[in-house]
Amino acid sequence: MVRWIIFILIFCIFSVYGYQAIKTVTKASWLHYLFIIVAVIIAGNFIYQFSISTEGRVLNPAKSYALGFLLAFMSLNLVIVPILLGEDIIRAVLALYDKLVTKEAFDMPSRRKFISQIALGLAAIPFASLLYGMYKGKYRFRVLEYVLHFEDLPDAFDGYRISQISDIHSGSFDNHEKVKYGVDLVNEQKSDIILFTGDMVNNKSSEMIPWKDLFGTLKAKDGVFSVLGNHDYGDYVKWDSPADKEKNLEDLKQIQKEMGYDLLCNESRFIEKDGQRIALVGVENWGKGGFKKSGDLNKASELIDSKDFKILMSHDPSHWEECVINDDYHYHLTLSGHTHGMQFGIEIPGWIKWSPVKWRYKHWAGVYEELGQYINVNRGFGYLAYPGRVGIWPEVSVITLKKGSNNT
Repeated sequence: MVRWIIFILIFCIFSVYGYQAIKTVTKASWLHYLFIIVAVIIAGNFIYQFSISTEGRVLNPAKSYALGFLLAFMSLNLVIVPILLGEDIIRAVLALYDKLVTKEAFDMPSRRKFISQIALGLAAIPFASLLYGMYKGKYRFRVLEYVLHFEDLPDAFDGYRISQISDIHSGSFDNHEKVKYGVDLVNEQKSDIILFTGDMVNNKSSEMIPWKDLFGTLKAKDGVFSVLGNHDYGDYVKWDSPADKEKNLEDLKQIQKEMGYDLLCNESRFIEKDGQRIALVGVENWGKGGFKKSGDLNKASELIDSKDFKILMSHDPSHWEECVINDDYHYHLTLSGHTHGMQFGIEIPGWIKWSPVKWRYKHWAGVYEELGQYINVNRGFGYLAYPGRVGIWPEVSVITLKKGSNNT
């Protein structure tokens, strides 16, 4: 209860400044009332979804949209507050000056209309962006292609194409047609192999049932392989018993099997071609901080040779930084996801690549190279919590392996 009282107080304080800006810019009373009504609806729905709803901590579209509209509305006010607060300080100083110097009565100057216009104009940018991210951005799938060179790549695999997707988060989806477009986009790449790097659901295996047939259409010549992500274990929802939680994980594994996915839980497979092979290694989730550390790299690699060309699937990129790149086995390419690029940022190829998530993860999106080893951090196929994407669009990674070096 205390946290909701604090939330309401903060929400009201910020909303008052938004209301003041609108009231200063226009005298149309219906807009003033509309702002108040929208504020009440947004706050009320958020409190209902996250406090009163019987769904508990389960992330579903209703909760996601409640959060999304709250973020959009608060982003509007967050921009307005420092501008109008700064104006209030200046107004107070001027009023105090008049009081002390001219001995006149303390009288605050009126708000200046153009200041509020500037505030609203600037605030409209994040507000409109977050609304666009919810309406269009979350399904704005794009294919990102990379060509990576390796001196010791087996000749038979020169030109080998890998399609990677990650972080489906099926419990968040709300548009079958749009999701089908993304799935079809993966198949259209006609890659040799499709690799899924974890987080099929938000919390429960049942979230994947409506989407099982659709994602089961993903096909590649050498198969579809997958690993588990931190959300797949059901750690973020309360279960009636440990047995129910374990059954949920087993159900998810069975669903992936029925979809035709080869789920690697600290295991390896060999992909063979023209008498040569590469090793595909898949670990369970391993993440630094408070994330689950079920990944066992040694166990997953016990059947492969240190000289094999190796592709590692590991959901959390912090695993690569903490454990993989310094391992004696030399994992040529690691494929991860997890970060979503925070679903918010600015990317202009060749110019800028920025997201707040960079303060949490050193490797957060795209290809990185250290010690002669590569990692690709996929920006994610789906979305979580905020039901949208702004600047960091849903991604299908297509990686082509080439024999030789970048200089050849």
